[in-house]
Amino acid sequence: MITAIVFVEADVARIPEVATQIADLDGVSEVYSVTGGIDLIALIRVRSIDRVAEVVAERLNRVPGVLGTETHIAFRAYSSHDLEAAFSLGAE
Repeated sequence: MITAIVFVEADVARIPEVATQIADLDGVSEVYSVTGGIDLIALIRVRSIDRVAEVVAERLNRVPGVLGTETHIAFRAYSSHDLEAAFSLGAE
């Protein structure tokens, strides 16, 4: 499994709809709205580099309102803890 982290610059007026359209793409597992120099971070999890190229270049970059992207390929994961458990309130 290949994980790619895509930094997305989006039309500020369209961030919610851009994020929703990206999240609906096959191969995209999560989309986050973030602060800083970029607007969204999309996590792509697919079986090959060719699929990363297909998802980013042929689909994500063509979503209306996407102004630019920067893609990073993850080499290794150092933590696999359950994020849901980390953010649950009052659960032990």
